[in-house]
Amino acid sequence: MLQLYPDLWQTRTEHPFHGVDSHAYLLTRPGGNVLFYSTSLEEELQPIKQLGGIVHQYLSHRDEAGAALATIKQTFGSALCCHKLEVKAIQSYSPVDLAFDARETQLGDIEVIPTPGHTSGSTCFLYRSPHGKTYLFTGDSLFPKGQSWGTLIWPFNGGRKSDLRASLRLLRELNPDVVLASACQGPTPVEMTTPGQWHAIVDGAIERL
Repeated sequence: MLQLYPDLWQTRTEHPFHGVDSHAYLLTRPGGNVLFYSTSLEEELQPIKQLGGIVHQYLSHRDEAGAALATIKQTFGSALCCHKLEVKAIQSYSPVDLAFDARETQLGDIEVIPTPGHTSGSTCFLYRSPHGKTYLFTGDSLFPKGQSWGTLIWPFNGGRKSDLRASLRLLRELNPDVVLASACQGPTPVEMTTPGQWHAIVDGAIERL
């Protein structure tokens, strides 16, 4: 695992599709560690154990589901969390313990932000780190793609252009310091931003829809 910030770690690269890289992110916090997205690399579970394990695993959407979910739950006894509209697809791999369908703060400091468009239940997560950075986990709603940023709509999974456009407008107002996608088509899924840069990124993505 790669340490990005004092409380944030990135799992090693996986290649779920040709030309696409993916990672999961471990957030260490006093109230219990959280894993965003998922990893199928069992060798990454030992470093996670050494960092205190995980209490909750949050998926941004159904594409992150797989056999590894059951392994992670069995290893750590963690609660699996996702949007209600993603439960049916995800629970074929592992029971879902916490399902949500509205913007809310969970666990005291994890802001859950439904952002439909990629799929019907796509969700982003915002965390204001006590170390000074605000992290935004965008899933596949918005991700680095070459020298710009991309979006992807899965109509057969409930994705719609109009929903994604509205979701991007919502994300535009968040002004994160660090953006972490679940996958990318470029050198890295992690990008630091300023408010001006972030607005330009989101505006450009909306224009390309």
